[in-house]
Amino acid sequence: MSATVPLSHRVAGKRQETHDTWTLTLEPADEGLPTFAPGQFAMLYSFGTGEVPISISSNLAEDAALRHTVRAVGAVTEAICSLEEGEAIGARGPFGSAWPVLEAEGRDVIVVAGGIGLAPLRPVIYHVLAHRERYGRLVVAYGGRAPSELLYVDELAEWRGRFDVDLDVAVDTAGPDWRGRVGVVTTLIPRAEFDPGNAVAFVCGPEVMIRFVAAELTAAGMTSDSIHVSLERSMKCAVGHCGHCQLRELFICKDGPVFRYARVEPLMRVRAL
Repeated sequence: MSATVPLSHRVAGKRQETHDTWTLTLEPADEGLPTFAPGQFAMLYSFGTGEVPISISSNLAEDAALRHTVRAVGAVTEAICSLEEGEAIGARGPFGSAWPVLEAEGRDVIVVAGGIGLAPLRPVIYHVLAHRERYGRLVVAYGGRAPSELLYVDELAEWRGRFDVDLDVAVDTAGPDWRGRVGVVTTLIPRAEFDPGNAVAFVCGPEVMIRFVAAELTAAGMTSDSIHVSLERSMKCAVGHCGHCQLRELFICKDGPVFRYARVEPLMRVRAL
């Protein structure tokens, strides 16, 4: 199987998350893709339109089904989100590095997500829950622009109802019906209880959010080497040929998208790099 040739799949399920975001479940028409790891991504191909990189958002602890949460923000993602059950879509992968969930065993796990950044972190949460005895505290801090923009609201409620999960949500703006917190996601970190000397953090969201979250975590006592971030920007070919995602000596699609923050923090401070 060539990494550059998409395999035909069909949309086996479709669930609307927000006004512009859907989760698609894909089934192979013939040959399936290899097993994904949490944090890796696939290139999804809309026939006649183009392809885009989308992280896996499956519950990989339960099954190996391909699930991708896609926001309609351009021609290709709009075409993908408009697909109905039974229609065809191409997919190739898996690509990229994974969240180091095995390295985190025996330690507290801090998951910080902004907006659609929860989708690549969803497999991490389910992995920890499926192997709960291997990990310490599980802290999930999730920020969104508004209550209507939050992903997986039923799962958020389920996770919050567990005694072994510390989940908190904040939104930038909200109406009088919202009973949760209002503010940026960084305000949730000082409220969380975890051992900064024995914790691993997984962070995904806009790069400006990542920088401020990392600063808050290091202020709490974590080292930048124990913070892992996903930089999903400008990826185009997935195999490091086009150079669109190059970050100095790094190619996000090949060397990432998951990196130790200690490795990329100096590069993220360089304007327009």
